[in-house]
Amino acid sequence: MNAMAPTRPTELHGCRVQLTAGPAAAAEARSQVRAAICAWDVPVDPSVAVLLTSELVTNAIRHELGETVTLAITCSCGQLRVDVHDTSRSWPVLADAPADAETGRGLMLVATLSAEWGVYRTPAGKAVYFTLAFQPTILPRTADAARRGSDVGTVSHVTPRRFTVPTERPAIPVPRSPRRDRAQG
Repeated sequence: MNAMAPTRPTELHGCRVQLTAGPAAAAEARSQVRAAICAWDVPVDPSVAVLLTSELVTNAIRHELGETVTLAITCSCGQLRVDVHDTSRSWPVLADAPADAETGRGLMLVATLSAEWGVYRTPAGKAVYFTLAFQPTILPRTADAARRGSDVGTVSHVTPRRFTVPTERPAIPVPRSPRRDRAQG
């Protein structure tokens, strides 16, 4: 018997949410991303998506001059994309933070775990984004599991990633730089 995997819809899904620049913004952003992944049946690892979203929103709030930041979530062409807009004109800097530093590793996580990330100018300031490519091993949650909040049935045959924190700072290759959209330039 030849079995074919169900095809995913190719239409564009998207939403934009204004977040008040404050301590609750990152939690609200994580909730919005989780809800979009579930509602749109997006085959990405939700834990990675919410982690990276939290990092971008936290950075935006830390450097935000205004009272709000905007979260934009889109899904099309085999990827989930999350953009965080703020009014700051300062570009993010990928830092080489020491292993024992309490801050400074957020963009390194984004650069490492995303398929792509970048920054572009907007009329109000800038937006920083990341994309996650669809993963064929991520299966949709059943409607019943989604109602119960269960992740049973979500991941199939995926080997968990192991992360270790080095005790010394080894020589590592320089991470890729953010892509700057030339059209927005």
